[in-house]
Amino acid sequence: MSTPPLASDLHLCLCHGCGVACDTRRNAHRCERCGAPLHSRKHDAIARGWAYLVAALIFYVPANLLPVMHTEMLGQGIDSTIGGGVLEFWESGAWDIALIIFIASIGVPAIKFLSLGLLLWTAQHRSAWARRQRSQLYRFVELIGYWSMLDVMVVALVAALVQMRELGTIEPRAGILFFGMVVVFTMLAAMSFDPRHIWDEGDPIDGAH
Repeated sequence: MSTPPLASDLHLCLCHGCGVACDTRRNAHRCERCGAPLHSRKHDAIARGWAYLVAALIFYVPANLLPVMHTEMLGQGIDSTIGGGVLEFWESGAWDIALIIFIASIGVPAIKFLSLGLLLWTAQHRSAWARRQRSQLYRFVELIGYWSMLDVMVVALVAALVQMRELGTIEPRAGILFFGMVVVFTMLAAMSFDPRHIWDEGDPIDGAH
């Protein structure tokens, strides 16, 4: 079975502005339809992806160690971390909220860290391993990225519900800020990655250009 030709073999380049496939033999620098600059690969995609991913991992440490919210019920106040909040909701019978927070705060970030690390490492070394599956993995990372802010929304929703019922008060703490930074940097890492690198062949990318 013959290998399908690459877009570069056919002198085609996809415009990131309007999505049209441009013939680079006619104009190698500008899109024929919208005039946007053409580039066959995102500039420094691997380097920027690694930078954003490492930054997200650094912020993930204080996001888990620092309290994300302060709860005051019947005159007693307590600071809760992400893991502590999951346990508190579970022990109080709110297993559905505990499950949502666990998936959004622990499960999703862990999946994104592992998936993006795998995609960046294999693309940098131009590995031919499981290319179709890695392309599907990238689309999956993009999909779960839409739910990355779910934990922040849950904290805000719980705070509003508690205060509306006059049961007490819930205030956000520094941990939720760091978790928000984790969400932002993992999204930037996914946006910076160019999935076309999955199909590139040749020597490993030195300097991650």
